[in-house]
Formats: sequence, structure tokens, C-alpha cells
Amino acid sequence: MAGMLYLVPTPIGNLGDISLRCRQTLEEADFIAAEDTRVTLKLLNHLGIKKCLVSYYEHNKAFQGQKILERILAGETCALVSDAGSPAISDPGEDLVRQCAQAGVTVCAIPGPCAAVTALSVSGLPTGRFCFEGFLSTAKKSRREHLESLKTEQRTMIFYEAPHKLTATLADLAQAFGPDRPVSLCRELTKLHEQILRTTLGEALELYTAQPPKGEFVLIVAGAQPEEKEAPSQEDIARRLQALMAQGLSRKDAVRQTAVDLRLPKNVVYDAALKALPED
Repeated sequence: MAGMLYLVPTPIGNLGDISLRCRQTLEEADFIAAEDTRVTLKLLNHLGIKKCLVSYYEHNKAFQGQKILERILAGETCALVSDAGSPAISDPGEDLVRQCAQAGVTVCAIPGPCAAVTALSVSGLPTGRFCFEGFLSTAKKSRREHLESLKTEQRTMIFYEAPHKLTATLADLAQAFGPDRPVSLCRELTKLHEQILRTTLGEALELYTAQPPKGEFVLIVAGAQPEEKEAPSQEDIARRLQALMAQGLSRKDAVRQTAVDLRLPKNVVYDAALKALPED
């Protein structure tokens, strides 16, 4: 009988954020697949857990993923962890999840720390609709195309960035979205020197150009404002009414349909109809 793959989130900074369920899963798994075994070993030592560790990261995922899958199919249970946060999110673990799903292996995700959601919740920007964009490509063409595709994105956007690439990323974001676009820069989340800076892309670029950034960043960028459409003119309303009546609608029904089509109050359309159309 096949085993299972557990996705176990690990603290993004504060080791106290590990949950009882995550700890129990790590204790009971047959082995742990880790992005960096040295980082995971520190966590296991903190928890007093001794467990077999295997390395699974971007550059060995094709080979190692197959070996992990074979062990699971043979009946072992694997706990997959990343260096911090939820595995398989902007992380090579997504490939292992896909392999397991295709092989019919049960995958169980345990809730826990996630830098993206943590940053979004304290950003002060709209949280009802958002999109996760992860790390931008280091290739200029891909990076430019990525940002170009987001110019009209109205949802709040979430990006990850390392300190040594932050100013370049802020410059690209400011060029793509404009320097006045609001942004929240969340640094060292849950750690001793956690900092939330709510400002604009232009001001953030100016600040971190003068003051080299330190720590890992999550950038929460406001979405684009919807374009305001001009209200339909009396002539627009009249043309719509006449077109509907030419299709056989009564004056009353044409008024009702025009109000729906143009998203106008019915009385506004009725007033236009009095001026433009004869009585039935």
C-alpha cells in the first residue's frame, strides 16, 4: 500500500510558530524531504526530532523527485518542507506534488506559516482580491514581459525579493506601474527586526538606493485603479432606445433595457426618452 506525502510549513522566522500538528507530522514521517537539509536540521534539533533527511531542491528535483516517489509508493510517508513557509508555493515542491498526484498518491497539506499571506494581512492594502507573483525573473526580457502583463492588474500583487536585488526590482516596478503606486515593503517577517514600510514605489526606491536593504522582503503592491468611463450622453441614450424600438420593443421596454445595458438609473433613461422619442 502506498504511503503519503505531507506538505509541512515551517516558521518564516520565529521558531515558536511551528504548530503541534506540524511537529507531530515531522515526528511520525518515515523521512523528510528538505530544500536545504542544513536549515531543516537546525529546526529538527530545536524540536528534539531525529529523522532521516533527503535533499530536494530546484537543481536535483527531476532525479530526486522520482526516488522520493518510489519510496512513497513502497509504503513510506514523506514530509516535504522548504527552508521557510509553505512548501510547493513558489517552490520546487510543486513538481513533487504533481508527480504524486499523477501516481495516485495522497497529498495532505497542513496549514501554517506563509510569508505572502502574513505580509498581505498587515500591508494596509486591499486584501479581498490579490494575486501572487513570486520572484521576478532575473532575465530582463522575461521580467519586462511579466511586468507588462500586470500593468492593468487591479488586484493587489504580491512579490518576493532578496535584499541584493531589491532596488533593481523597485526601479522596474516604478517604471511599469508609476512611481506613485502604493506599496508595502515587509521585511524580516516574524523576526526580531520585522519592519513594515507603507509608502510608494518611487519613495521606496529613493530610500533603499541611499540605504542598502537588509533581510528578505515581501512586496505588496496596490493594483491599478479601474479606468473611469464617461457617462453616456443624451445622444447615446437616444440611439440605444431607437435601436431597441427598431427591434420591436415597446417604448417602456426599451427604457427598461437601456437602463440595464448602460447601467443608468431608469428615471435618467426615461427623461431622455421624453425628449427624444414620441409617445407610443
